[in-house]
Amino acid sequence: MSDRYQDFASSQIGKFLVKNLGLPSPMRLERYAAGSPLVDGTVAVGGRGRLAESLPGILEGLDIASTTATDADATYKGLVFDATGLTSSDQLVALRDFFTPLMRSLDTCPRVVVIGTPPEQVEGAERVAQRALEGFTRSLGKEIGRGGTVQLVYVAEGAEGALASTLAFLLSPKSAYVSGQVVRIGAHGTTVAGEVADWTTPLAGKVALVTGASRGIGEQIARVLHRDGATVVGVDVPQAASELQSLMKELDGDWLTLDITGKDAPQRIAHHLKEKHGGVDVVVHNAGITRDRKLANMAPDSKGDRWESVVAVNLTAPERITRELLDQQVINDNGSIIGVASIAGIAGNVGQTNYAASKAGVIGFVDSLADELDRGITINAVAPGFIITQMTAAVPFATREVGQRLNAMSQGGLPVDVAETIAWLGSPGSTAVNGNVVRVCGQMMLGA
Repeated sequence: MSDRYQDFASSQIGKFLVKNLGLPSPMRLERYAAGSPLVDGTVAVGGRGRLAESLPGILEGLDIASTTATDADATYKGLVFDATGLTSSDQLVALRDFFTPLMRSLDTCPRVVVIGTPPEQVEGAERVAQRALEGFTRSLGKEIGRGGTVQLVYVAEGAEGALASTLAFLLSPKSAYVSGQVVRIGAHGTTVAGEVADWTTPLAGKVALVTGASRGIGEQIARVLHRDGATVVGVDVPQAASELQSLMKELDGDWLTLDITGKDAPQRIAHHLKEKHGGVDVVVHNAGITRDRKLANMAPDSKGDRWESVVAVNLTAPERITRELLDQQVINDNGSIIGVASIAGIAGNVGQTNYAASKAGVIGFVDSLADELDRGITINAVAPGFIITQMTAAVPFATREVGQRLNAMSQGGLPVDVAETIAWLGSPGSTAVNGNVVRVCGQMMLGA
């Protein structure tokens, strides 16, 4: 589905008007294609701290070219700065000293990653300096331009060896629409990453459950997980059976048709996964609905309760299914649970008190389970912003245009952007990434 404004802004007359009227100028984002290198170019590495010496080796293990001898006349596809050694506010000048000379040396769609220590794990002046990194990265994300992204990765003491999967994602086109995010590694539970034999198929031999899998974002999640090597078990309502079966046959996957809010749905899903697959490694709670209306007008009607149906599908069903899978130990060791929240659950939205409550609840679901899980199981969530789908295509033109431009990239994301983020969180190499909520929103101007 094309972005007509972006097409116009790329034309000869469009470029002229954009430049002279100060209009948004969205860059065409680079996205990952199977078989492509993770990074098509060189990453400059700098900084001082406990990861500085190991970073080139980590990148080499990912087949990413890197250099510590930076040259302002060279061109770089990415920058990685180890800020774990910054222990006082006066040392923050090291950020300027590294980045400023290189900002004009960046290629199109560049990736910037700053690595720090979780502020809650240090004290005094060091805590102040590490917390300051959030303001730096979020601001740089809004000024980098040219399709670039900027992220902050807090690595807990002892979790240094668990960084590879996150760098592979954040430095590659897989993270095209993720920017201004703070990722914590080793903050909850394990600090050790699982083994990944082949970074092109990190989910080889794994089983992934995806609810709402027949179309839209769910379909893309299924496709990307399959590309990464997983056997996908798609779940959707009986009305979508034909589309679901067709997709799963194409992906050599399996399917189950049911209403996830049904009383016996958790037991049926658990039984199916145990009997046919011996368990599950990745659980993606993607199914969701909207029933928009301002709260003053949200009384129950003949079409059903707008409040209860939204909360039931978006929040209560994932809670019940997860609990059943955990109680029956259907989720394998080092498995992952991934919820789909929304920017609406962070910033709110007019006419969506029900939807926003359910999506904020997904974030609460992550918070509640992150420290409870054992056997290396993790839980995280993605929070999409304006993603271009058939649903958003039906939004009135003016509203849709505003929604797409209110982010640092001046454009909407694609379903594959959400899917790539989920695939990263589901990778065995991400077992130390736990308790995170990652926004897939092009660094939307609303929300934190």
